Amino acid sequence: MRLVVGLTGGIGSGKSAAAEEFGRLGATVVDTDAIAHELTQAGGAAMPQVRTLFGEGYVDARGAMDRAKMRALAFQDPAARKKLEQLLHPLIRAESERRIAAASGPYVIHVVPLLVESGDYRQRVARVLVVDCPENAQFDRVRQRSRLPDEEIRRIIRSQASREERLAAADDVIDNSGLLAALHKQVRVLHARYLELARSPE
Repeated sequence: MRLVVGLTGGIGSGKSAAAEEFGRLGATVVDTDAIAHELTQAGGAAMPQVRTLFGEGYVDARGAMDRAKMRALAFQDPAARKKLEQLLHPLIRAESERRIAAASGPYVIHVVPLLVESGDYRQRVARVLVVDCPENAQFDRVRQRSRLPDEEIRRIIRSQASREERLAAADDVIDNSGLLAALHKQVRVLHARYLELARSPE
């Protein structure tokens, strides 16, 4: 059976940088955020239902979902957030499973930002890898890259599992409180371990 490692971490923790390095080393990366973007871009499989459920006001000029408007709505209105999740999550999961089944790498890094929050994560992955950093580092990184208002960043961080909850669920941890070179070094060590596990008969 293929080794699937669930990679997770809070917003701004460095999941993308870690996944990119695993991919460079030869792992197959299946990223649920990337799949969500594909589903909600112009012509994406979820767009007809986005229009039906939320109206044209949540579709941008290119015909893609207006992510900023939808994010604001989802955080203000729990019922709207649930509606969006009920639409997207089954589509994301089905496409993830298809890509994992078709993976050509020695093992799969399955990037799921809300893996720990999903409840059934232990059935979906063989190992949980958490990219960890202090909350103030998360905040600073998100602020630099996204230009979101400070309160919105805090709201996103509060809506996710706590640092303690993620670490309690982890089989492996990457400490990303330092430089990118330090993250890459930890990825290389884990890559060697995962290659070994992928070759073992269990």
